[in-house]
Amino acid sequence: MRELSPSDLVLAYHRRTKHRFEAYAQGPAALDWDDQPAPFRRFVGAPLVPLPLAAETGASLQAVLQRRWREIACGGVAEISIESIGVLLNLSLAITAWKSWGPDRWALRANPSSGNLHPVEAYLIVRGVADLADGVYHYCPDDHTLEYRAHFAVPSASQAPLLCIGFSTLMWREAWKYGERAFRYCQLDVGHATAAVACAAAALGWSIGERPELATTTLAQWLGLDRESDFPASHGGNTEREEPQILLQLIDDATLAGVDLAAVLASAQWQGLASAIDPNPRYRWPIIDAVAAATRSSGISLLEPRKIAPRTMLEQAGSASGPSLGDVILSRRSAQRFDPHGSMVAADFFGMLAATMPGSGAPWSALVNEPRISLVLFVHRVTGLETGLYLLARRPEHRIPMAGRFDAVPLAEAPSGLPLYRLATVDPQELRRVARAINCHQDIAADACFAVAMLAEFSAPIAADPAAYRTLFLEAGMIGQVLYLEAEACGPRGTGIGCFFDDPFHELIGLEGEDLQSVYHFTVGVPIDDTRLEISSAYPHR
Repeated sequence: MRELSPSDLVLAYHRRTKHRFEAYAQGPAALDWDDQPAPFRRFVGAPLVPLPLAAETGASLQAVLQRRWREIACGGVAEISIESIGVLLNLSLAITAWKSWGPDRWALRANPSSGNLHPVEAYLIVRGVADLADGVYHYCPDDHTLEYRAHFAVPSASQAPLLCIGFSTLMWREAWKYGERAFRYCQLDVGHATAAVACAAAALGWSIGERPELATTTLAQWLGLDRESDFPASHGGNTEREEPQILLQLIDDATLAGVDLAAVLASAQWQGLASAIDPNPRYRWPIIDAVAAATRSSGISLLEPRKIAPRTMLEQAGSASGPSLGDVILSRRSAQRFDPHGSMVAADFFGMLAATMPGSGAPWSALVNEPRISLVLFVHRVTGLETGLYLLARRPEHRIPMAGRFDAVPLAEAPSGLPLYRLATVDPQELRRVARAINCHQDIAADACFAVAMLAEFSAPIAADPAAYRTLFLEAGMIGQVLYLEAEACGPRGTGIGCFFDDPFHELIGLEGEDLQSVYHFTVGVPIDDTRLEISSAYPHR
């Protein structure tokens, strides 16, 4: 049997990990919740640097939390300092609350995660920031501290403040529960985390952008992830290792001089030994290691360069009403159940969709490639709209493949400039039945005000560059994060759905081949809270 090319391996992985009516993707036969992988990683021996929470900073930074959500990018530019870095991480990656039920207790975070398993680890590269030594840090959300992983033995030629945030994924946290499909979920979580950081940066008056020219191997070196002796192997082999994902740079007057920083990082002196996540894994999923290797970037982006256009409709500038930025970000939760009779007004629905449109603001300014995803919408109960299937064509050409089954009619009720089309009017009970069936028979997809399927350009980008597989899921995760926050801002609540039947959905909307594939589903509705759960503060010791 011939060895598969990286692009063929990616396509084979995607086909293999599809859920089907007759069988789910390969996963563990049973879960031992008492033997769940550790939710937090520490580097033993690395010095700790406490970070202030937003509520512990000065008046100007605390004022960021009090601004209205629609004013997220309307404030001044904060100085890069240990205090503002603390606020950035508090609003994007930190714990926001603890939930408990009987003896069980688990953390909620500002960035959501599939199964609340949180495979994403965050690292900072810092230079020229007062009260924070130059070097590489690992962020610890369990106590909102930084671990000083490496200090620079050679000083940088420039002392202009510089801040980069790198993400890795500890894929075993997801694979422990989800098996072979876990690689998909890890990429979605990177997208959620990227959008969370981009929105938090915008609140501080900052902008972030990805560094796609960095090869995955280079990023591994810069974040210290290639240091095998720092990540002791368990019985399962690679379960303790972290996969490099993306580097985000704060964009301001200081530029990241690649040669200079590379030389400084080459001289870095490392410290700390990674704690064990799961010393006795029960399963192994070799296909995850294979697709991770196949999708690593060579540092050359072959996707279509992005032409950033300013958002022209529903830009929703600052308002004296509405929830505060802090309430939206720190109160974000994943809904567990929806009121099957709840509804939302069309203005909120249109506003949420407008926020997902690519434009010059956060979080979309963080991306360098053209958007590749459009949204197919199951609209159940939006005041003034007929129940049925709709299409938000974030890429105009995405309405063409469905023309054989539907007439994509521009929605007259939609605001000017929002490319929203009605595909079909559907009986409410039939739409509920179909939405539930497509989304792994989950009531939450039928009881929502609307459900979303994210349809990505697929085979062509992957043929050009297999690393595009990660990029497509990252974009989907970013859309999910925007929907989470916008839902929180207007009253309903959202939840991501990673479990759906891939090809039955494609058949429903008349797709053939692999030019387009659904990569993530999402729902928004009126939540029903579980009153049995107790909620406590994020950092009670502080």
